[in-house]
Amino acid sequence: MTAELTRGQNHPLPRARLEIRVSAGTPVVAGATLGDENGTIHGVEWVAHPGAPVLPGLEVSRQAAADHRLAVDLDAVPDAVHRVSVLLALPVAGQGPARFGAVAAPFTAVTGLDGEEVASYTLTGLESESAVVALELYRRQGGWKVRAVGQGYAGGLAELLADQRLPEAHQLAGGIHEAVARGLARSVPAPPARTADGDRSRPAAPAHGTDHGTAPQGATGRVPSASPYDPPAAASGAQPADGQGEHGTQRPYPGGPAGADRPSAPAGGAIDYSHPRRQSAAPPPPPPAAPPAEPGRPARPVAGDATGWSMEERLYNQVWGMFEDLARTTAAYRSAVDFADSRREKELDQVLSDPRSRIGGQGDAAREAARERYEQLVSRAGEVLDRDVAQLLAEAEVVEPALPAAYARWDNPVWHAYRVPMEIPMALRLGDLHLPEADRIRVPMLVRLPLERGLWIDSGRSASSDGAVTDSHEMRRLGLETAVAHAARLLAVYPAGEFTVHVIDPAGAGTQALAPLAQGGVLAAPPARGAAGTADVLGRLTERVDLVQMALRGGAPDALPPGLDTSQQLLIVNDFPHGFDDRAVNQLRYLADEGPAVGVHLMMVADREESAGYGPLLDPLWRSLLRLTPVPDDHLADPWVGHAWTYEPPLVPPGSQVLQQVLAQVAAARISWHR
Repeated sequence: MTAELTRGQNHPLPRARLEIRVSAGTPVVAGATLGDENGTIHGVEWVAHPGAPVLPGLEVSRQAAADHRLAVDLDAVPDAVHRVSVLLALPVAGQGPARFGAVAAPFTAVTGLDGEEVASYTLTGLESESAVVALELYRRQGGWKVRAVGQGYAGGLAELLADQRLPEAHQLAGGIHEAVARGLARSVPAPPARTADGDRSRPAAPAHGTDHGTAPQGATGRVPSASPYDPPAAASGAQPADGQGEHGTQRPYPGGPAGADRPSAPAGGAIDYSHPRRQSAAPPPPPPAAPPAEPGRPARPVAGDATGWSMEERLYNQVWGMFEDLARTTAAYRSAVDFADSRREKELDQVLSDPRSRIGGQGDAAREAARERYEQLVSRAGEVLDRDVAQLLAEAEVVEPALPAAYARWDNPVWHAYRVPMEIPMALRLGDLHLPEADRIRVPMLVRLPLERGLWIDSGRSASSDGAVTDSHEMRRLGLETAVAHAARLLAVYPAGEFTVHVIDPAGAGTQALAPLAQGGVLAAPPARGAAGTADVLGRLTERVDLVQMALRGGAPDALPPGLDTSQQLLIVNDFPHGFDDRAVNQLRYLADEGPAVGVHLMMVADREESAGYGPLLDPLWRSLLRLTPVPDDHLADPWVGHAWTYEPPLVPPGSQVLQQVLAQVAAARISWHR
């Protein structure tokens, strides 16, 4: 019978080989310290942590995770050890919670190897603490007992280790957090429950993804995340501090499932991702489910089976749910493979450390047994992955044809029935995402509208995810074609007169790629050339940002100059930094920082290496933009488990005239609107 402990209570341990299970609901670091009879730690080699997870009689997780299993063999603990303290800490990397008072109370349990609980303890009453000693296993009269401790430390791991009289407490704490930061991409948070009928219980956007994620508006936070899209730098997660590096990761999902609380920001406040027309009441339930599946078979997927006020919102939330499910099942598979690797290494180490196994065929037999157990574990994990991937693939095959134009690929038949919309959609598809373990599944990368970050189409020389190397000249061409496809899609999903596109092409190098926009009659003016044209466009857009900001700050949004174009503005900049002086560079930085809040967005086609001459001056510019690529590239990371997602741009199929046909309708609608 399980003993449910309260703080300070103890309970005898009936056996030496145990597991300590931790469930925290958010990724935490789990470790353990070995202490003498006075509780003193005699050196860093007496601490088990993700950077050094194995000690005699003790093994802890190698990564931050929402759930942990710590292996303990008290008979193998050195005789000098009288106390084993189990500690938990919140990771300092990323944008997760900074104190235990902001998360659900962690639950710990001591179990036998068969899973039977011996004692459990829920760590209640924590507030500002970011590290805590949860349990203590200690020797008493020839046996061992467990005590519920629950001692928290607002100063984190450094304070906790110092309290146990470890001289190198601060250095070790820093090393632990570094090890956790390196492994955070594989942390596995507690998955939300999924009901029997297939509906997903989707949590609000996680704290560590605000621009969603790596990436679209900045992952992942739906994505934690924002939608499957949350901008990095607060995301896009598991993300570098600057939100993206030249070769770093971004969070792929800005925003989050419809209805999730999200940050937003006009004048210095948080960004509000909520849809301007969304009602605040709870949405209606999803439509009736499909007929029940045959016995022994999974339920047949249905397009739009998520909650929402409209089919558009239901499909948006369903795509977000598919992203979550794929991230979760892949994380589980990777975690299982890691466990199998760890177990095999441990068994092989035991074989090598036993002199008896070196005689005769005992060693070979033990190694073969370890290999077979490893293959069995990996095989079972692969079967579960294949089952989940097959279900998601079936769902994707149903959902993809049902998507509206704003969410659909260019090869979707929905574009053949395209008409200029009367309302702005919730989101826009900027490409597809997939993981290597499930290469057949493409999850639409949706970003919320209006855009909350500018876009950077990376035209630098690069090796794509399939190993092909594209030279710089070809990358510049592909980069501009990708930018044109993005701009055409933005023009197509906005009502006539509510989206305006400007182009700066200083040297005229992009004339051919820009032809669909320039010849289609959808640009505000011909592409600007030379220093004078660049200065004119940047000056007008900078002035527009200033005027709108002054009107908003003065509380008179209607007091704008007559004739001012109040539609959303997009500026495409080609071949940066060629043809840009210091003043133009500063204006671009200003538009990238201040423009999105007042409807001015930036799309740059540029190679970051070519701008290295500006030094750190341009770093804030690159950090503020969502990096996309014209070739498949695994640079996006979700904000929640940190998977490196491969991004594929939304290119028009070769030989297709769909883009020209759509732009022709947009141009005709613009002419009618201006009459």
